Amino acid sequence: MEPKYKRVLLKLSGEALAGDGRFGIDYDDTVLTICRSIKECVDLGVEVAIVVGGGNIWRGRSSGKMDRTRADYMGMLATVINALAIGDALESLGLDVRVQTAISMTAIAEPYIRNRAVRHLEKGRVVIFGCGVGSPFFSTDTASSLRAAEIGADIILKATLVDGVYDKDPHKFPDAVRYKELSFTEMLEKDLGVMDLTAATMCKDNHIPVMVFSLEDPANIVRAVCGEDVGTIVKEA
Repeated sequence: MEPKYKRVLLKLSGEALAGDGRFGIDYDDTVLTICRSIKECVDLGVEVAIVVGGGNIWRGRSSGKMDRTRADYMGMLATVINALAIGDALESLGLDVRVQTAISMTAIAEPYIRNRAVRHLEKGRVVIFGCGVGSPFFSTDTASSLRAAEIGADIILKATLVDGVYDKDPHKFPDAVRYKELSFTEMLEKDLGVMDLTAATMCKDNHIPVMVFSLEDPANIVRAVCGEDVGTIVKEA
């Protein structure tokens, strides 16, 4: 297989790491399987950066009573737990890995420094970004867009629970139609919910395409890297 992209940012949802349990981290059956596909990409010569969510551990305020800022910081900490788990799995497969966090916690990870992250990628290391952008009120989708722009990623690979972007919820409507390609303008106008407005605008302004695909088969990561039609590509016309 021949990779289409040289440097990619892989966005993983926290829920994807939970497997069938829907909570916590399913290390043996889920995380290691995903990481084997990531290793395939690295073995093809692709530079891989990762942003992971924290929804398998913390989904934000369970009610309106908790302070939003504090709840978001708790979510950032959840992303670090996931980043360390992915890093451990990748290292067990023989890869060189660095975890960087937007909030300083030097006992367990490097602080995020853009030039250092790029240098790691150039040396063939996988870089995992934790803590989102380091501030509340921003999603991990926005963190993905920001980091992708900063490191000069060719594309964001957004691994989800569905195999692309549909005109309506495919779980509720059997006649839902999957888009093969969309522009960011169309996505926003049709309110398709691929990513939040801040993230989409950042991708649009920086000309970063987004491939949305299903992680049900982790081999789709390799297929997406090689440019195969595994989901929906969102890019500005």
